Amino acid sequence: MIEVKDLKKSFGDRTALKGINVSIKDGELYGLLGPNGAGKTTTISILSTIVPADSGEVTIGGCNVHSGLNKIKKLIGVVPQEIALYNELSAIENLMFWGSMYGVPAKELSNTANGLLQLIGLYDRKHEKVKNYSGGMKRRINIASSLLHHPNVLFMDEPTVGIDPQSRNLIFEVVEKLHKEGMTIIYTTHYMEEAERLCDRIGIIDNGQIIAEGTLDELKKNSAIKETISITFTEGDENKIRELFSYWKDFNRTGKTIHFYSTDIKSDLAKLVLQCNQSGLEISNIEILKTNLETIFLNLTGKQLRD
Repeated sequence: MIEVKDLKKSFGDRTALKGINVSIKDGELYGLLGPNGAGKTTTISILSTIVPADSGEVTIGGCNVHSGLNKIKKLIGVVPQEIALYNELSAIENLMFWGSMYGVPAKELSNTANGLLQLIGLYDRKHEKVKNYSGGMKRRINIASSLLHHPNVLFMDEPTVGIDPQSRNLIFEVVEKLHKEGMTIIYTTHYMEEAERLCDRIGIIDNGQIIAEGTLDELKKNSAIKETISITFTEGDENKIRELFSYWKDFNRTGKTIHFYSTDIKSDLAKLVLQCNQSGLEISNIEILKTNLETIFLNLTGKQLRD
C-alpha cells in the first residue's frame, strides 16, 4: 500500500530526515515511535502531501506522490497534531464544512457525519460549539473530520497528546475498530504503551532515521537485551545458594535477591524454579523484568523515550 524510498528533508541547516525507507502493507497498522524532534511529523507531512521532500520516492496505493497527487489525496485521511477546527462552529457544522471540502455529496455527508459522531461518542453534543469542548473532545472531532470521505489510508500524528484518559481510551477503541475493518493506518507516537497496544509493526525513529523496525517480538529478539529473573530467598543455606550460581554464568546478587539475566525467560524460569526446589531453597518472591520498547529504545539510542 505504501512504499517510501530514501526520503530526505532539511529545513535550513537542520536535517530532519536522513533517508527513510518504509514499506507498509494494505490493512497494516504501522507505528512510528520516537522522541519529540525525531522526524515523525516531517515524515507524516511528506507522506500526506503537505510538505514536499527534498529527495526520495513515495508511492501510496500504486500512485506516485508527484505524478498522482490528486488520486493520493482521495485515498488518504490526515489527523494532524494541531487541532484543525473552527471554534465558533458546532461539531456537526465543522464536519459538514470539512466534508464539503472533500467533495462529499450533501446527503451522504450528513449520514456519514452523524455516524462518525456516534462512533466518537459526541452525537448528543453535536450542536454545541467546539469552543466549549475539552481538548480530548476536540481531538475526537479532529479524527472524525479525517474519515468523512472514507479514506483507505489514515495518517495519525500523535492523536492523544495532552488529553484525558477517557478520550484516550475512546480513541484507542476507534483506531482498533478501523484497523479491524481493514484500514491502513500510520500512527506516530512517543508513548511506548500506545505502540505496544495498537501496532502490528513498529519503526523506531531517531535523528531522522529508522534505527529499528519489526513486530514487538522481533524488536525484542533483535535487540539482544537480556531480561531479568529476580529471585528472593528466605533464610537458607548459603552453600546451596552458591551451588545454584554454578548453573548460571550471568547473574548479580543483592543481599537475599539474585538477579539472573536471560535471553529465553520462559525456559530459564522453569529451570531456575526446578533447581531451587531440588536444592531445598525456599523462594519468597519472584519478579520478572521483561524487555519493553523503552528499554529497546534506550539500548539503541542511549536516550529516554520521552526526551
